[in-house]
Amino acid sequence: MKQVPLYEQIHDTILTQIDTGVYPPGEKLPSEKELEGIYHVSRITAKKAMNLLAESGRIVRMPGKGSFVAAHTAALPGASAGPCPLIGLILDGFSPSFAYHILHSIQSVCEEEGYSLVLRCSGGSLERETKAIEDLVALGVRGLIIMCVHNENYNERILQLVIDKFPVVTIDRQLKGLSVPFVGTDNVSAARELTRGLLEQGFRRIAFVRPEAHETITLLDRQTGFQLAFNDYGLIADESLWITNLRSTLPESTGEEYGKQDIAIVEEYLRSHPETEAFMASEYNLARILKYCLEKAGRYREDMIACFDGPEVFLGEAEFTHVAQGEREIGRASMELLLKTIRGQDRPMAVLAPYRIIRRNERNWG
Repeated sequence: MKQVPLYEQIHDTILTQIDTGVYPPGEKLPSEKELEGIYHVSRITAKKAMNLLAESGRIVRMPGKGSFVAAHTAALPGASAGPCPLIGLILDGFSPSFAYHILHSIQSVCEEEGYSLVLRCSGGSLERETKAIEDLVALGVRGLIIMCVHNENYNERILQLVIDKFPVVTIDRQLKGLSVPFVGTDNVSAARELTRGLLEQGFRRIAFVRPEAHETITLLDRQTGFQLAFNDYGLIADESLWITNLRSTLPESTGEEYGKQDIAIVEEYLRSHPETEAFMASEYNLARILKYCLEKAGRYREDMIACFDGPEVFLGEAEFTHVAQGEREIGRASMELLLKTIRGQDRPMAVLAPYRIIRRNERNWG
């Protein structure tokens, strides 16, 4: 299968964000320098993506001022309330390491099926998620695809949708015990396989690293997979080595301040836990923080960190051994599942998209 160049992937992602109202008409887009940091690419790649958008008339580039969404090319959310029915999508956030392929796949299926997509981001806030649901229902969406926020309690508004038999599909985070269709990854198996890779190298004192979030199903499943891998070797995972109080990867706690706090936490951990040999991080950005701190302490060794997710850098190599979730499959399957729900057709209650273990230095494409 032909690999899509990275600049085209960035172009497609920004185009989807324009079409779904993330960047409304007249909105200033990130600069080429900012795109470098967001997508971990060169300035040349970022420039090619922006030039492609300008050539198609989707953006206007103003020297010295930046790039702006062309006023005539995109509709604000809800503007397609005419002949095209609406589908609502609520994400808690998205980044180059996870979710932008999901967004693009959902948008593609919407176009194929004659629907218009309206996107909202909750930013990890239960209140914002509730408001997004209410806003989208008020717009007249036919159904909702939701990446639920990290919270130990289910959103009462989602519970009401289930009672009202409103078409809903959740992605990435399953609401176990509720009859809500779900599309995601087998996090238990993926974490188990990832951790076994560390154990196979001879590591035994391995820290499980996750954000300070409520006991969500996704994190609990990854934790369970981590523990099961130890059981496979006749061992018990040492919970005293775990790091579970980081915050910078939570959508509601992003920013330099939280990043510095997490670095300080990891640095103190390394001083008090010299015996720790390896780390299994539940998220890519946590793995990046670990590597930074380990290098600073002179303790970093290749292959001592494994994690979930990682940016797909064209012609680049994987920084860590990681679980590559089937984002394109998750996006397409969630939309197909929602359409079956809307049409009253038989459909499975859960679809698990295939994942891959990408080894460090392996090219994570092709």
